[in-house]
Amino acid sequence: MDKSINKYISETGFCSRREADKYIEQGRVTINDNIASKGNRVEEGDVVEVDGEPLKKKKATVLIALNKPKGITCTTDTKDKTNIIDYVNFSSRIFPIGRLDKLSEGLIFLTNDGDIVNKILRAGNQHEKEYYVVVDKPINLEFIKAMRNGVRIMGTTTQKCFVHQEGSDRFRIILTQGLNRQIRRMCEALGYNVRSLKRIRIMNMTLKDLAPGKWRYFTKEETTTINEMVANSSKTAKGNNDNDGMDE
Repeated sequence: MDKSINKYISETGFCSRREADKYIEQGRVTINDNIASKGNRVEEGDVVEVDGEPLKKKKATVLIALNKPKGITCTTDTKDKTNIIDYVNFSSRIFPIGRLDKLSEGLIFLTNDGDIVNKILRAGNQHEKEYYVVVDKPINLEFIKAMRNGVRIMGTTTQKCFVHQEGSDRFRIILTQGLNRQIRRMCEALGYNVRSLKRIRIMNMTLKDLAPGKWRYFTKEETTTINEMVANSSKTAKGNNDNDGMDE
């Protein structure tokens, strides 16, 4: 065994690589009692600790689908009284895969497997997320075409995507990008404000009969399919702070 420290931490299921980097930067990770730094390698027999506690071997993977209600924040920071971890109140440590804005609702995954987080979030892997959006005034063909072809936001133009009008003031959109608050920013750039935004699908998973505020475990079949879909996930494509692959 010879792997980077952040990869080693994520593969134990403790957290994602990005979160592991934060722990390392804060000086909270040690290898054989020596404070770790980014780029350190972990060899067979090394003892890795976070906050003085040895990392345990990976537990059975937990994968949860939650229909997040409005008002819940996709953070593991328990100082935030609306954090998603306290809301789900799971019996062991889990964390969300990506984000949904506090005012947005719909499907989000939570897991204890940092490696799955990394693979799903990599923007280069083109994993689809589908949303149902209601805006504050009637939309027209010009709006739909603009959304489809790309909108200038945050110093870049969004990728071409599927958009279908569902009513006078609502539409469905399928993204493979994950820019921060992407749909809201796209609408605002075209002179519209989002009244409601619901994520209805991630990859092969939909809300199905999952009521708002409720969660369930992935079935064995769903877990198998997700693992197959991320099996060839790029190991080299890197996201950034604005693009974690599962934002809205």
